[in-house]
Amino acid sequence: MKGHLQRSLPRAPRSERGTVLIIALIVLVAMTLAGIATMRSVDTATLMAGNIAFRQSAVNAADQGLQAGFTWMSANMTSANLNSDIAGVGYFSNAATEEPKWFDPVVWADAAKLNGGAPDAAGNRVWFKVERMCPQKDCAANSICTNGAANTCGSTPDPGLLSREGQDHFRQTSNIFTKPPAIHYRVTAKAEGPRGSVSIVQVMLRGT
Repeated sequence: MKGHLQRSLPRAPRSERGTVLIIALIVLVAMTLAGIATMRSVDTATLMAGNIAFRQSAVNAADQGLQAGFTWMSANMTSANLNSDIAGVGYFSNAATEEPKWFDPVVWADAAKLNGGAPDAAGNRVWFKVERMCPQKDCAANSICTNGAANTCGSTPDPGLLSREGQDHFRQTSNIFTKPPAIHYRVTAKAEGPRGSVSIVQVMLRGT
């Protein structure tokens, strides 16, 4: 009786069993971590883009405050009332000797409010202040006040209305300008929007 020959394949060592499964799990974990990192990167970029958009919206809203201050000054530039503070409209006849901390809400307690303080369509609330660049309040510009102090205001001459051109102006005793120097006024506006966005802008106006 002929015997049957059986050829057996060599068995894999025990240490190599399950290697493919371990590698697959490592790759799966790596892909999962990469996916989470990508999602976080996208979320961060979206958040930054949103913050930039809100900040730009606040800047645009603050510009509206500047425009409101300019409009008010244009309508009241020749008024004698500018020698005194005007409550309720954000006008001040002098400027602080030290620069205010504009991000402090206390500074804006007596400022004018756009839309009565109600937010606009983008959720921004706007304030503005107009300051005459003089050291003394409730006193005419470039005069002696009741307290004996000189109210010397920030101003510039009118270079477009010179008289007696070509003469030696250093020897002239009279005013070489046909108009007195123009007083400076500072308009400062603040806008607060969503996500804590705050924008503060300023412009200097030259009186007529």
